[in-house]
Amino acid sequence: MAYDFDLLVFGSGPGGQKAAIAAAKLGKRVAVVEMKHMLGGVCINTGTIPSKTLREAVLYLTGLNQRELYGASYRVKEEITVADLGMRTQHVIGREIQVIRSQLGRNHVTVLQGTGRFLDANTIGITGEEERKVTAEKIVIATGTSPARPSTVEFDDKMVIDSDAILHLDRVPETLVVVGAGVIGIEYASMFAALGTKVTVVERRERMLEFCDLEIVEALKYHLRDLAVTFRFGESVAAVERRPRGALTILESGKKIPADCVMYSAGRQGKTAELCLENAGLAADDRGRIQVDENYATSVPHIYAVGDVIGFPALAATSMEQGRLAAQHACGEPVAEMHELSPIGIYTIPEISFVGKSEDELTRDKIPFEVGISRYRELARGQIIGDSYGMLKLLVSSEDRRLLGVHVFGTGATELVHIGQAVMGCGGTVDYLVNAVFNYPTLAESYKVAALDAMNKMRVIARLTAEL
Repeated sequence: MAYDFDLLVFGSGPGGQKAAIAAAKLGKRVAVVEMKHMLGGVCINTGTIPSKTLREAVLYLTGLNQRELYGASYRVKEEITVADLGMRTQHVIGREIQVIRSQLGRNHVTVLQGTGRFLDANTIGITGEEERKVTAEKIVIATGTSPARPSTVEFDDKMVIDSDAILHLDRVPETLVVVGAGVIGIEYASMFAALGTKVTVVERRERMLEFCDLEIVEALKYHLRDLAVTFRFGESVAAVERRPRGALTILESGKKIPADCVMYSAGRQGKTAELCLENAGLAADDRGRIQVDENYATSVPHIYAVGDVIGFPALAATSMEQGRLAAQHACGEPVAEMHELSPIGIYTIPEISFVGKSEDELTRDKIPFEVGISRYRELARGQIIGDSYGMLKLLVSSEDRRLLGVHVFGTGATELVHIGQAVMGCGGTVDYLVNAVFNYPTLAESYKVAALDAMNKMRVIARLTAEL
């Protein structure tokens, strides 16, 4: 059968874009189906890029990072408005969309504007300015996710909102309740707290960011409390009542929290409802996610799925690599598995990043380790930039001195973590970091300081053990 395209991709987010370009580089006829106003997907338009740009605008305009040097009252702009924040965000979104459009165009990828759905396993119907249908030999689903909206909550996108609507508030709220202490909830809680909003975080679990190192999470929690964030752990929301001048959050314990705005961060839902998956012989789970194998192929061998729509880890960085690998496999190219050492970055204020194992995981797996710590306040660069709270933690094998985990909290954490990732990926030991020369003054020096700390601890333990 002659197909219109060799590969068709649903969605132009990180996973879809990389899948399309990878296939095009292999000489395939490729098309991407995307809505007119959503080129770049959720990542560019409502998710990663807007939220991280908002964070950067908050840090700059509030002068938060400079207060260690210039005093607690220091601000670049006294009255920060939504327009101030949105100006930077819209600029970056516009530039990123231009970059993506240029990349797709350079690689001769056809962009089909509209909403796509399966008519059968190889035929796609597209609803846009006009109805059309196309056929493709291989298909990649990269539709991403949208914020989950519990049916019990009456969202109005003004007083009761999700993480998409928070980008379109008409003013910076004086008070805000964030329901859910996952990554998105805590990121926005920290941003608005930095703006001066009185934030209350409600979380039914007993701690936040359970997959992160406990010491790092405690450091973040301390810093957020310093920004006047109130935490209500072990609490569930019974109801949210909209009032003329705000919303009242009622907890199951009976507590009542009045606020200008309530943001629900109740996880994400795969955007598969409109795909008519059943026409292709596929199905999604109750969260809209699609199951795939190690090559990102679904139960229908010529249909692949990548990115947030397949679930964990649901990161832009991993989605990009999944898209590339899926396209290579679909095109019959040799494929290597994604490296297991994928870093996690959490863009709170201050930020967190880690790669490898945590202390809890190593203890659970009965792997002996030593901890090496460096604190930014002990580094010249930390003093220069006014970061007295940052820290870097190395987890080192007590048996062969391999680096097992790197956990960073503070300025530049999401950049710094890649040094440890590279050392770990090459099977390096703490000895490399001890003997390496780092630029001075830099935050990267924290690796040498932490490595020396771990090495010294291991020497002391070895000496004391020998003396017993």
